[in-house]
Amino acid sequence: MTEAGTLLSARDLWAGYVPEVDIVRGCNIDLDEGELVSVIGPNGAGKSTLIKSLFGLVPAKEGTITFRGEEVRRAPTFRLVERGIGYVPQTENVFPNLTVEENLQMGAYLRPKTLKSRCEELYEWFPVLSERRRQRAGTMSGGQRQLVALARALMLEPSLLLLDEPSAGLSPSNVDVIFDRIGLINSKGVAILMVEQNARRALAMSDRGYVLEVGQNRFTGPGRELLNDPKVAELYLGGGPSKGTT
Repeated sequence: MTEAGTLLSARDLWAGYVPEVDIVRGCNIDLDEGELVSVIGPNGAGKSTLIKSLFGLVPAKEGTITFRGEEVRRAPTFRLVERGIGYVPQTENVFPNLTVEENLQMGAYLRPKTLKSRCEELYEWFPVLSERRRQRAGTMSGGQRQLVALARALMLEPSLLLLDEPSAGLSPSNVDVIFDRIGLINSKGVAILMVEQNARRALAMSDRGYVLEVGQNRFTGPGRELLNDPKVAELYLGGGPSKGTT
């Protein structure tokens, strides 16, 4: 943990889509100011359910969720956005019939006075969006649509960004672009909690990582340490520890 203090914390979190079925089963997770933290694990481990429960999209039945020390487990999603949490879902994360610029405008609905300046700042972070600002998002490639989704979620200048499988379904070249932009966003001071299927790539760039299994914490530690842990590699990374990491 960093000296800056805890930004988000969940303790003994239980969550699921229906009352009778718990998918997240007592998870604990912490994220410090400015950190990049990844959540990995096999299919069905509860990764996406966890991140959705943190954003109020899936009912968190038990436990606590605090953001900057305030309990937010029962807070509606729009209140979490107001407090500085952004979220990018895995699918259906753009308005396909709107242009890039119109998508960004939708992201600034709480701060219309800052719309123009924030758009220009994000166009500097995402040059391809500046070039295509008049293009309809639905006509763009998967990687470009993901950039639109990231930029729209940043319009309100969140201190925390929740990402659900940002590289899912993308070509290798687009995966490179997305991870590069995620690194840039984090370097600007935005804390990121990322659920990601590309476990090796995610852990390599993360301050810390969590490995989930059947809705519970299995391993926790610095990203590079998890990447080089023989047990984690064997069970979740498809082989031995990553070579060349420190």
